Amino acid sequence: MSIEPSPSESRVSESRVGVWLIGARGSVATTVVAGCAAMTAGLHPPTGMVTETDPFSRSGLPPLSSLVFGGHDTVDCPLPKRAEALAAGGVLPHGLPTAVGAELAAADREIRPGGPPPGDTRDTEELVAAFAADMSDFVRRHGLARAVVVNVASTEPAPVGTELPPSSLYAAAALRAGCPYVNFTPSTGLHHPALASAAAASGLPYAGRDGKTGQTLLRSVLGPMFAQRALAVRAWSGTNLLGGGDGAALSDPAAAAAKNAGKERVLADTLAAVPEGEVHIDDVPALGDWKTAWDHIAFDGFLGTRMILQTTWQGCDSALAAPLVLDLARLTARAHEAGLSGPLGELGFYFKDPVGDGPSALGEQYAELVGFARRLRVEAYGAPGTREPRESPGLSREGR
Repeated sequence: MSIEPSPSESRVSESRVGVWLIGARGSVATTVVAGCAAMTAGLHPPTGMVTETDPFSRSGLPPLSSLVFGGHDTVDCPLPKRAEALAAGGVLPHGLPTAVGAELAAADREIRPGGPPPGDTRDTEELVAAFAADMSDFVRRHGLARAVVVNVASTEPAPVGTELPPSSLYAAAALRAGCPYVNFTPSTGLHHPALASAAAASGLPYAGRDGKTGQTLLRSVLGPMFAQRALAVRAWSGTNLLGGGDGAALSDPAAAAAKNAGKERVLADTLAAVPEGEVHIDDVPALGDWKTAWDHIAFDGFLGTRMILQTTWQGCDSALAAPLVLDLARLTARAHEAGLSGPLGELGFYFKDPVGDGPSALGEQYAELVGFARRLRVEAYGAPGTREPRESPGLSREGR
């Protein structure tokens, strides 16, 4: 005989939201899990989290304390050990891995083998079915209202032929499991032509791609500045020095090309033409999770006076990316709860190569994001002056 949960237990269960991370034992994912636990415990403020600022305070976003983590990965280094390595490298604060050790261990228990590993004989259908079953099982066992799948794995080369690359296998699995999807990488994911019809028919919201954390973030501010001041940009060149998993992955020219496409799109969209120059990416293993990015901008001023602007960005990609991943998981989960579907172009603020037809200038993207927060607030609380939250379409699990 089954025992039905009490109304209070049901409300608690429905309020929990899963975050299923692809690349769940990588630096970004580890920082996400540790950071969420640290903020929930009051150990650190939510620095870098846009969704913790005033415009989002009444948008009905799931609280950080409601998030449950799991994911796929092909490596077996436990999250607590990975966190200790990040703390030793200065990415996480000293002592934090111990303080949130229980939360890291709990998330690590929810990580399932990814793939396909070398020698795997499963075909595409079998792989997608297995990954989707892992996601669905995660939602079922924890009694989650929903789970958002977020790809934070290392960049893969652009696919050749019609075969689905790993990122697209996971994206297809997310659709099958009824999970909204976010691609924080430049990898193909849902952009594969073979998934277009499935994405459209799924009724799920999705966002991406390639998180905008450093050099391109700055470009999305400077590009519009030159255009608005009618200054002619003649050349824009850049160099990235980085280590860690991304450095190794991007040493592959095909993977680097996929990464640079988003950087070029920002300049093309904000300057109306791509200036001369390109971005070079160098793998420097000694840098670990830290990155240095240089830009050299040659432009013409009044009467053809030639001038130069140079910028240097030094930072930690994991620490820059983690709050954005949490923002995106919360916003996408709320969009799903509100019954929204299809590409979430309003989240272009977070991406180098965003889905949809939104603007590329950061200021305009932020305005769209705040408008999206306002829209979610109306969905959650009804028309202005309404005091009580209202039921949003898509709240029931049966309707997913």
